[in-house]
Amino acid sequence: MTQRAVDGGSLLKVYVGVDPEGRRHREADTVRRAAHRGLSVPEVLATGMCDAGSWSVFRMLPGVPCGVRTNRAIEEYIDHVVGLTDKLHRSSPELTPGSGWSGEGRSPAPQHQFLLDQLSPRCRKRSWWAALAEALQPLESHPVVYLHGDLKPEHLLVDDYQLSVVDWEASARGPAVVDYADVVFHLVRDLLYGGVKPGRVPIDLMTRLPFSGPVLAWRLLLWLDRRRPQDIDLVAVRDVHQLAAEDHAPTAYASLAGAVSALRAAGVPR
Repeated sequence: MTQRAVDGGSLLKVYVGVDPEGRRHREADTVRRAAHRGLSVPEVLATGMCDAGSWSVFRMLPGVPCGVRTNRAIEEYIDHVVGLTDKLHRSSPELTPGSGWSGEGRSPAPQHQFLLDQLSPRCRKRSWWAALAEALQPLESHPVVYLHGDLKPEHLLVDDYQLSVVDWEASARGPAVVDYADVVFHLVRDLLYGGVKPGRVPIDLMTRLPFSGPVLAWRLLLWLDRRRPQDIDLVAVRDVHQLAAEDHAPTAYASLAGAVSALRAAGVPR
């Protein structure tokens, strides 16, 4: 939950839901690290925990969120994503997969296991689990890079020629395709929930981005897993298998659009 100060100079964020204290620490630490890497991010003015919960106060940044109402706006948004990830996705030998950018805390897991661990235990009982786990195995050959973890238009603010990036609570270290899958998933989902027909989603504009069918399938399942408890049962097993096995980006994106459209019709909340 967020609330702006009366003077518009700062923003209070109260973390609710999954692991609020972990997300608070992760975001405060990551934005400081990101600032040192030359990225424009909101300054942490204060952070802590009280009876109301875990919270942080950030300095407000100028700019407006990227738009996706037209194909031209989507092109510009993807241009911003490419420019950002050129700076963000730097690999180094000592990086290991995990939450946040610090690498402290839990023992590192393999790349595919780090992604699987973000799904709730109930997912292990689903018929698609074994196929997804196997399909994600090739990620072990991908470099480990710094990830934003939740790239979407409202998290990129544009002010003339300055691009700022907000909402770092899902930051992580892992394969770069995780960030690109976020971009594609959010674009497809938000266009469909905004009333665009599946056949009108501009798939060709997204093919500039690196692609992984298994990671895209994982991202779809992560969305469902974090909605209502029954929503994870609404996804068709064939859609998960098809996405996880697909190596052609346009075909995968069309399949994703069809799956999300069916889930929207079934009543899954955005």
